Amino acid sequence: MTDEINICLNIYFKFHLYLCISYLKQPINKKQKMKKIILSAAIALMSTAVFAQSWKVNKAHSHFTFTITHLAVSDVDGVFKDFDATITASKADFSDAKIEFVAQTASVNTGDDKRDGHLKSPDFFDAAKYPTVNFVSTGIKTISTNHYKVTGNLTLNGVTKPATFDLVYRGTITNPMTKTPDAGFSVSGSVNRSDFTFGSKFGSPLLSDEVTFKASGEFDKAN
Repeated sequence: MTDEINICLNIYFKFHLYLCISYLKQPINKKQKMKKIILSAAIALMSTAVFAQSWKVNKAHSHFTFTITHLAVSDVDGVFKDFDATITASKADFSDAKIEFVAQTASVNTGDDKRDGHLKSPDFFDAAKYPTVNFVSTGIKTISTNHYKVTGNLTLNGVTKPATFDLVYRGTITNPMTKTPDAGFSVSGSVNRSDFTFGSKFGSPLLSDEVTFKASGEFDKAN
């Protein structure tokens, strides 16, 4: 039923957008100029608001992993067990996607209790002082079909820096269990932890400066 309502709303607003655009194409005098400028701005806002759709991460079928190299010879992986993410897009191929991600630093898990406790301490995540890691996208660029570069602001250890990640849209299907649309994505990229004064007591080669990220997510349509 929700899909049928969305289709009807899209047709309704497209019709009114057509009427507004037809009006804008008519000859104008000076008195009408300001009116048309206001109407043009309203159309732009209306188009974005009407056709943008939100997708929320399905945590049971998603993961977020980071990797750092220890002593230059061994990779150590970790995950955040408590995280959330949303994607908003108006285009079917998600080429205009806006992404927000947040992870709870106290949920970091590397499979070793002693190491996890150290990671939560002021030496690294300082979870008591900085409870979250956040990423908010500010732009997206198409590289090839369904492959994108996403730029945005990453906040870690109380420091915010620009970061770029590779995003792959893996398709949208109808979930046979819920009968609702699900979209799949994978994300990868890296940052230098020194940019965020993260773990500054432990330099290379004890721990690599580069930290890589990899995520795979299933997103449920939220509206």
